[in-house]
Amino acid sequence: MANRDLVVIGGSAGAVPALTTILRSLPTNLPAAVVVILHVPAESTGIFRTVAAAASALPVKQAEQGMTIERGNIYVARANRHLLVVDGHLRLGTGPRENLVRPAIDPLFRSAALTAGPRVIGVILSGKLNDGASGLAAIKTCGGIALVQAPQHALSSEMPLAALEASPVNLSASPEELASAIQRYVSEAPGPGRLGPPGLQLDVEIALGARTRPENFDTLTKPSSITCPDCGGVLAEIEGDRPLRFRCQVGHAFSAQALLRKQEGQVDEAMRVALRIIEERASLVERMGQDALQTGRQGMAEMYERRAAEYRGYAESLREAVLLRMEAADSSEADSVVTREVQMPEAPD
Repeated sequence: MANRDLVVIGGSAGAVPALTTILRSLPTNLPAAVVVILHVPAESTGIFRTVAAAASALPVKQAEQGMTIERGNIYVARANRHLLVVDGHLRLGTGPRENLVRPAIDPLFRSAALTAGPRVIGVILSGKLNDGASGLAAIKTCGGIALVQAPQHALSSEMPLAALEASPVNLSASPEELASAIQRYVSEAPGPGRLGPPGLQLDVEIALGARTRPENFDTLTKPSSITCPDCGGVLAEIEGDRPLRFRCQVGHAFSAQALLRKQEGQVDEAMRVALRIIEERASLVERMGQDALQTGRQGMAEMYERRAAEYRGYAESLREAVLLRMEAADSSEADSVVTREVQMPEAPD
């Protein structure tokens, strides 16, 4: 190929304004295809219309299995399917969720790095957690171009910051500057290709829905003591990858940051269960004390009373911790709702 001909863009919370700026700047004769993933709920239908409204000059197509990738077109991921680029065609993957989502940005970026190497331009926009950081690092390793929305220009800076920490990038800038950079880079000849990370092919196969083979999986990972929150299996740490990632034998994959977020819900549930058990135990011991008192066993009654008071103290401490976590979660959710309402409006019909 005479030029870089594949642009892959990933974003999440707060990405729509930046994506709109970029897509509206692209010319009708763009000598590259553009593939877009935004984190969307499985039942969502508004993202395609949002992207179509943003792209004023280029046709926008919903990704289909086996669709040939053509220059001058924008392709949008479907809900609840990974979107991958394989040998000039789009593939819809049924593999497990990665970083809590499907479609995930990392599988798209890794597949683009594997199949197109130095012809790829990867772009990370605003979003929470760190999906896309590992995939953008793979693009850079394979000789492609890595662009990141500057954190100070992002409505949610977590994804841009994670991408900048995972690997060196060619440019971190405002959406307007990224739009100009894309047009400049697609007009240039790609550099030499480079060998990608050892597990790149396996990651792509898993996202497509292939079963993991233990003999291949074991050579790329090292055991950990952490349990997969989705299936209960043992997570293995993927060696030599940034950001820090884990995957189980079933294929569930988490960055360390996404895993921490997933575990927070389990911690909350465990705290509520523990609170219920301790309160029930306090009630039971208190009733045993009353029974001992009624039957004249004063010493036993006093012992049960002390134990009940001890359990009540434990329960009160747990209750305070649960309430504090609930208040923090409510505050975070309120911020998230405001973010979604302001940043991701559906396009008009």
